Amino acid sequence: MSERPTGTADGTRSVHAGRPPAEPYAPSLPGPTFVAHYHLPGEAAGPYTYGRDGNPTWSRLEEAISQLESPEIPAETIAFASGMAAVSAVLLSQVRCGDTVVLPSDCYQTTRVLQERLESYGVQVRLAPTAGDAQLGALDGARLLWIETPSNPGLDVCDIRRLAQAAHSAGALVAVDNTLSTPLGQRPLELGADFAVASGTKALTGHGDLLLGYVTARDARLASSVRLWRKTVGAIPGPMEAWLAHRSLATLHLRIGQQQRNALALAAALGQREEVTGLRYPGLPTDPAHQVAAGQMRNFGPVVSFVLPDRGHAERFLAALRLTGEATSFGSVLSTAERRARWGGDTVPEGFIRFSVGVEEAQDILADVLQALDAAR
Repeated sequence: MSERPTGTADGTRSVHAGRPPAEPYAPSLPGPTFVAHYHLPGEAAGPYTYGRDGNPTWSRLEEAISQLESPEIPAETIAFASGMAAVSAVLLSQVRCGDTVVLPSDCYQTTRVLQERLESYGVQVRLAPTAGDAQLGALDGARLLWIETPSNPGLDVCDIRRLAQAAHSAGALVAVDNTLSTPLGQRPLELGADFAVASGTKALTGHGDLLLGYVTARDARLASSVRLWRKTVGAIPGPMEAWLAHRSLATLHLRIGQQQRNALALAAALGQREEVTGLRYPGLPTDPAHQVAAGQMRNFGPVVSFVLPDRGHAERFLAALRLTGEATSFGSVLSTAERRARWGGDTVPEGFIRFSVGVEEAQDILADVLQALDAAR
């Protein structure tokens, strides 16, 4: 496996992470290994024994993500077939009947859907909002605290350090959904979390062409329990997806840097429009979460949210966009937007827009949005 590129800047690390040492005439990133079984003489021991247990392509990607999520202290990453496979692996591998889990009431809607499954197994679930570190009041007797910051889609922020310290004092494990920020924007393990979890489908891989998830943990026992869960339920990533994800990491710092600049410019422009309310972007100095976000984030992400007067107004706006596609998900190199209430799982106004800025030039994104706002009036 590659040497850990410690002491380097984030951009350099994202280019080199997980790649093997240079060898004459060898590729800098070996191609995907397509395999169901390995030649395995004698005892069933060794780094690779069966295709559901491990794959060299996953291993390189997992090492790369570990180097990004925890560059100074060794950590272990387990890659999954999707973000929800990773989320489910942590929640369902770490709790048992009689335990209590604390979830954000405003987190990603499919994460909240797991409440019913957890409760069917005899697990108590408590809900509290992200803003104001409200989950502090629900920690008594908890086994696991789940944090999502910034929250999706509302973009509220909580103090990871504060919540992690309180949770550990109460005897609880801490998992942080780091999807929106990426490890170059925020490192939950350095802030005290036990798990950093993310959907690599979004900004981490950033091209809108694959599904992937991962869990990173510093504690080897916790990592082992998650890895066993993956092996047992078979939620494994394909080698092609893992290779594409690893290749995409080389441009992560370029993509999220451009997206943050674009998002800040968009948020500033939207703040000048009288029909726009509820504007949220943690990187905006006037945002209610900016002070907390600035204390733990190095990049504020690609997503801006705002509210238009009603459903019809929002739909006219989306239909008038020319450069920006109407699609769910976020973090792609292409700008996308959607009326989030159409899914029915989030407590948001009918005119709520989640806008994911791409890497296009800012003036073109702004021109597209402003002409669409004018057309929607």
